[in-house]
Amino acid sequence: MKHQILFLFIIIPGLIFSQSIKFEKPNYKKIEKEISQEESNFYYKSLFERYQNGDTTLNLQEKRHLYYGEIFQDNYSPFGTSDYTDSINIVLNNNTLTDTDYQNIIRFSDLILLNNPFDLQALNYALFACDKSGQKDLSDKKYAQMNVIFDAVLSSGDGLKKESAFYVIYISHEYAVLNILGFEFAGQQSLIEHYDFLKVNNNKYHIEGFYFDVSPSLNHLNEIYK
Repeated sequence: MKHQILFLFIIIPGLIFSQSIKFEKPNYKKIEKEISQEESNFYYKSLFERYQNGDTTLNLQEKRHLYYGEIFQDNYSPFGTSDYTDSINIVLNNNTLTDTDYQNIIRFSDLILLNNPFDLQALNYALFACDKSGQKDLSDKKYAQMNVIFDAVLSSGDGLKKESAFYVIYISHEYAVLNILGFEFAGQQSLIEHYDFLKVNNNKYHIEGFYFDVSPSLNHLNEIYK
């Protein structure tokens, strides 16, 4: 890939380790109940429509119900990749990208998001193409969608130990979190109970790695092989 794309969502490195931040583990049973009630502020269909529209007024609890509530939807599948990702990579291998290339990246990204609306890589590709082609309104929408995912995950913990792990519903989101926090994956991943531990390269915080609770992905895998 000739064009290297970094996540365009930026936070202040070290902010997640502030002692003033209160983290909250997702209560999956409670979330499942609340997103199924039409009269609830957390009714999933309504939250999802707002997400699709790039609604920036979603509060943190709504973002958490939306993100973690995805595991209870019929289309939830935490494994596998889309053929359209290959199509995007082919475009990105061009020496110079044209407006047509940017439009194709957005189109392929949207096709990926039809099956996985929380695919961070697809959102990031689309955001990159929107920024490069000057489509501010669409860029703002994609940024708002990406913001939902990161806000939800970063509200769940600091990842420094199992008891305060980040909760993710897709394994790929682990690496995205490392990226936006400014850490580099050291190439070593370990599954400890229902936690993924990702080792990171040397850093000024002297952090060895981060823990991610991947229960939804493991549960989904267990259901497949029952």
